[in-house]
Amino acid sequence: MIGAERRRAGSALILGFLLLAAAGGTLALKLRSEDIARARIPGSSLRFLPSGRYLNAVSLGYSSLLADIIYIWAIQYYSDPAITDRFSRLDHIFGVISELDPKYSEPYLVGALIAAYEARDPGLALKVLDRAMEKNPQDWIYPFEAGHYAQMMMKDFRIAQEYYRRAMELPDAPDIAKRLYANALFKAEDLETAWKTWLEVYNSAPDDRIRKIASNHLYQVKAVLDIKLIKEAVARFQDLFGRPPLNLEQLVGAGLLKSLPRDLDDRSYAYDPETGEVTTAVIPWKR
Repeated sequence: MIGAERRRAGSALILGFLLLAAAGGTLALKLRSEDIARARIPGSSLRFLPSGRYLNAVSLGYSSLLADIIYIWAIQYYSDPAITDRFSRLDHIFGVISELDPKYSEPYLVGALIAAYEARDPGLALKVLDRAMEKNPQDWIYPFEAGHYAQMMMKDFRIAQEYYRRAMELPDAPDIAKRLYANALFKAEDLETAWKTWLEVYNSAPDDRIRKIASNHLYQVKAVLDIKLIKEAVARFQDLFGRPPLNLEQLVGAGLLKSLPRDLDDRSYAYDPETGEVTTAVIPWKR
């Protein structure tokens, strides 16, 4: 039994060398036909990489091994600054790896990382991760990572919230995915859904720390809604009387508000009649 396993391992290793040799031979012929020395072409090992479908067909059942080999090549390729146009091939190279081994998670994550931080192209990172989601729809890590790039690098909170929502609904997703979803909702100014989601987080919090985090966000969401309401009333007061109110109570006296909103801790909002600014009495994170 052990001997058979060793023979299989040896066969796989030999096949790997044969595939490398075949690829090297193809490349050598290509370069010789153009009368260009290989050493003068940085990154030539991946410059003429065939499609994943073709390589799958010629891999003789060892497509995962070939994916490993190309992935190792790719790491070396993207570590070489002499290859100035290397990022233009990123989608193709990591797409080939995904066709050879769709379940191979590391290339998706590393490919997206290279696209986002080395190529400075978060849109390309999302493309890599979208491919991962298509081939692995039950893995939460890919939409979770995509949400991170959309939120932190693209500042597109609507896209981020969709990725986080997808992640949090998948099996084994960490609890933080729902909190990031709620925060992206707030940043995208979907305040009603943000309030509802943070309330769910608060009510299902496993400990006081998470409950406090949710409470602070609920405070923030309510404050934004309340301050918007107060500022609208201040603007109407200005239109009616040609001056700003001296205090917020005048808004109630003028019939513009039935009552003054109070923050989540039942405190009054602060108002500066000179600037018209309305603020919370405390910083939400220092309550």
